[in-house]
Amino acid sequence: MDKAYTFKDLTDITAKLRSENGCTWDRAQTHESLIPCLMEESGEVRDAIVNKDDENLCEELGDLLFQVMIHSQIAAERGAFTVDDVVQGICEKMVRRHPHVFGDRKVNSPEEALALWQEIKKREKSEKP
Repeated sequence: MDKAYTFKDLTDITAKLRSENGCTWDRAQTHESLIPCLMEESGEVRDAIVNKDDENLCEELGDLLFQVMIHSQIAAERGAFTVDDVVQGICEKMVRRHPHVFGDRKVNSPEEALALWQEIKKREKSEKP
C-alpha cells in the first residue's frame, strides 16, 4: 500500500469521478440507473457474510460504501444533501435510538434493545408530517 487513504480522500475521488474531467460512465449515472449496482453490491456483501469470507466482505463493503458515496455525490450536485449530511443523520439516529447506550435507559437483553429501537422508530415515524 503506497498511501493510507481517508474518508476525505474517498469523498474527493467520488467527486472527481463525477466531474467534467472524470469518468464518462460515472458522470452518466443517476440514482435510478445505479439501482442494479446497489442491489448487486448488497447481494455480494450478503454472499461474503454467508461464506464467512472476511477478505471478500471487506472488499464488498467498500463497493457498497461507494454506492453511498456516489448517490450522495449525485444528490450534492443538485443541492439536495451531501455525504456529510448522511453521516450526520445516521449518527443522530444511532444515538437517538440507543438511549440504553448513550442515555440512561436500561435494557437487559438483545430482545429488549430491539423492542426499544422499534418503539423509538415507531414514535419517530408517527411524528413526521
